[in-house]
Amino acid sequence: MEGVIMMDQWIAIIQEVTFPIFISLYLLYRIETKLEAIHTALVSLSNPLERH
Repeated sequence: MEGVIMMDQWIAIIQEVTFPIFISLYLLYRIETKLEAIHTALVSLSNPLERH
């Protein structure tokens, strides 16, 4: 019976840890794509300014 309790505890720990990690990685990926778009826009804006 003690082995079952330990397995239940491990499953609970894994569930508590992996969900926040998954959400964090997902949000970092979304932020990264938006930062790349902002970077591209800023670079395209700075190019015409350099010509003058």
